[in-house]
Amino acid sequence: MSAPTTSTSIWNHIRAGRGPTAARVDAVAHDESRLLGEQGAARTRDALRAATLGLGPLEPLLTTPGVTDILVNGTDTVWIDRGNGLETTDIEIGDPDAVRRLAVRLAGLADRRLDEASPYVDGLLPGGIRLHAVLPPLVDSAAHISLRIPRADVVSLERLVALGSMPPEWADILRAIVAARCSFVVSGGTGTGKTTILASLLAQARPDERILVVEDVRELAVHHPHVVRMQARPANVEGAGAVDMVALVRQSLRMRPDRLVVGEVRGAEVREMLTALNTGHEGGSGTIHANSAHDVITRFEALGALAGMTPAAVRAQLGSALSVVIHLRRTPTHRIVESIGLLHTENDELHVRTALRNPHLSDTPNQHPTPHTPRGAQEPGWTLLQELLAEHLTPTPLPETPATPTPPTPAAPTSRPQRPTPAIPLTNPTWLRRTP
Repeated sequence: MSAPTTSTSIWNHIRAGRGPTAARVDAVAHDESRLLGEQGAARTRDALRAATLGLGPLEPLLTTPGVTDILVNGTDTVWIDRGNGLETTDIEIGDPDAVRRLAVRLAGLADRRLDEASPYVDGLLPGGIRLHAVLPPLVDSAAHISLRIPRADVVSLERLVALGSMPPEWADILRAIVAARCSFVVSGGTGTGKTTILASLLAQARPDERILVVEDVRELAVHHPHVVRMQARPANVEGAGAVDMVALVRQSLRMRPDRLVVGEVRGAEVREMLTALNTGHEGGSGTIHANSAHDVITRFEALGALAGMTPAAVRAQLGSALSVVIHLRRTPTHRIVESIGLLHTENDELHVRTALRNPHLSDTPNQHPTPHTPRGAQEPGWTLLQELLAEHLTPTPLPETPATPTPPTPAAPTSRPQRPTPAIPLTNPTWLRRTP
């Protein structure tokens, strides 16, 4: 008996109405081990898992180092992205029917429907792989499949520095932004690493903080001891049961978040997010698609329009809800932090003031930091950032002196306990002190 016969056993199992499971695949492979040998049974098991529970012919690409995206353009070439731009592979899926079967099966693994009545789908596959698939006639010739592969680990700020994403001293400044509980947004184009940077920053939050993450499709992996994740749900085949991002943000505010995180701000939920950040929920964050840091305000205005907000209303709320804009950019060889800026109102106009700009993108880069100025510092934004963070710096210890104990003054009652903002230990805290 050969592997195809074993595959037939699995397909008969599926046709009988019993979905494939890892246990069933292992059982079939074990049954055939006497004929195939242990190595043959192992190969059969791996092939069957890929064909029924995994990515099928795309499965080998998951073991290719650095792959972040797998793109199937019908029966044409399969492309991958390993961080240096798109490149071709030698993977072949087959004819249009084979591509369609793969797309429909992957949609089923994501508990989604893909057919003529629902010709496109977003979903989450086992292992956190994000799926998007489209059927003809919305695309030419055959189904198109896009897969976003999550990183196996959270990239630390130190690792981002080592990869050349930003100057070394910027890591301290980003830590200070998180520790000071400044609300921030990570902006950039598609594939610039917004989710990666956001996860790295959230990992810097205090361990006693409760982080509540709201996403349309789950892809933000946060390494923190107290994370609550909520994910939107599409309607079922009867058109009922949908739970959108607007509803999730509203519900999240009743779950006592210390930090509210909107994985990607891209719809009417922007209204609830801005309202939350303006009503005592400090330290919130999210990502947003924008071509530049200065375009972030315009993007928020466009999204606010979906919620019935006027541009003036969006700007009024945005200026007090968010403090920092961290903009990312993709070069032919790197994903980099292009700039760190602040939302600042001047003459009744809201602007993004650049505080730091990556020196590798400047015609006259400030390549060498001074005791008070990190690489890439830009005025007047740098001074504004110093003012925002200076009060949270680690103070110089004073000599202990005897003091007469005094009874504590009872604190005024509040609706929720207020957490003290911790002092921020920095490698070189003088970067955030105002120059005398």
